[in-house]
Amino acid sequence: MNEALKSDDIVEKIGGRFKFTALIQRRIAQLINGARPLVERDGRSDFEVVIEEIATDKITIDWEKSGIVKTGTSK
Repeated sequence: MNEALKSDDIVEKIGGRFKFTALIQRRIAQLINGARPLVERDGRSDFEVVIEEIATDKITIDWEKSGIVKTGTSK
């Protein structure tokens, strides 16, 4: 499993498990529909690529466009 998932830091960075999961689902759908990965694939699955994109701050939730109220602390 990806090292980034071994702690809750990546989940807290996004604002909780629900938002984290929603971001993963949306980005995987984009990759399936032809979007280019923002990190090197290096033989990794779409899921692993998305986790790396989140961990390296290549993607995040656009709070303004999403209409989601940002809660909690962000690192």
